[in-house]
Amino acid sequence: MILASAGLPEDVQLLPTVLILAVLFAVTVALRALPFAALRFFRESELVTWLGLVMPAGVMAILMVYALTGSDGETGGYAALGLGVGFTVALHLWKRSASLSILLGTLFYVVLVNWVF
Repeated sequence: MILASAGLPEDVQLLPTVLILAVLFAVTVALRALPFAALRFFRESELVTWLGLVMPAGVMAILMVYALTGSDGETGGYAALGLGVGFTVALHLWKRSASLSILLGTLFYVVLVNWVF
């Protein structure tokens, strides 16, 4: 039986489910592509240029505030926070890439919090 192999409950029909998922997929792709399509209208905007300069530092500041307020005060929490900040700063000074620093710094901190401390 197709429904059993699809993993759906017996009272769920396959075709409507696939159609709903296809519509959800199309809407998601369209919403994710929309900012890139609209970017050509904002290339000369001073606001977009300014945001491109300040957003990386803003994202790092937000992550820092989140980490500071979310720390439970235990030694491991502060140690992970210190190591995460140190790693992120060192990586940024070495590679000068805000995206790489944010991504790998966050990943490093998450690994420390969840599996080391």
